[in-house]
Amino acid sequence: MNTIVRPALVLFASLTVICGVLYPLATTGIGKVVFPQETAGSIVEHAGKPVGSTLIGQSFTSPKYFWGRPSATAPMANNGAGSGGSNLGPSNPALVDAVKTRIAALKEADPGNTRAIPVDLVTASGSGLDPEISLAAAIYQAPRVARVRGLPLAQVENAIAKAQKTAYVGFFGEARVNVLELNLALDAAAR
Repeated sequence: MNTIVRPALVLFASLTVICGVLYPLATTGIGKVVFPQETAGSIVEHAGKPVGSTLIGQSFTSPKYFWGRPSATAPMANNGAGSGGSNLGPSNPALVDAVKTRIAALKEADPGNTRAIPVDLVTASGSGLDPEISLAAAIYQAPRVARVRGLPLAQVENAIAKAQKTAYVGFFGEARVNVLELNLALDAAAR
């Protein structure tokens, strides 16, 4: 019996130390050296205070700000601890009603805008935490943001162009804009 138990305990202890202590310490250490901003949560500071993360969306509701993708997290929007989609299918009346409500809010905020509303402004993502919107969603909102801020449309479009991120590795995904970074850039330009 001792010939079976002792090797099993030694193996268990060894793997616990390797997989439970050494490996996590090594990967965390490498991450902090190679990706220091990301391992710290990609926190964005403004005037020395943290205002958000570039990795988790935030709810902007003022018309002077670009609005992010709707969040289906619970119990509140953009809850990093409650990541998840709504799981509502396209034929679900609750999803249809939510989309209609979001479309109405966008039209109310900018009644003169006749452009097609990009889908990412009215539907939540799988994670419910998207910090970015499509380039089309940013361009759609530009006239409202420019009007409310009293800025020329060209200046707001230039801010979008500067904040634009291209597809990953040149072809994965589409052009996008981080909503927090864009809004902070516009706030800084207003000063």
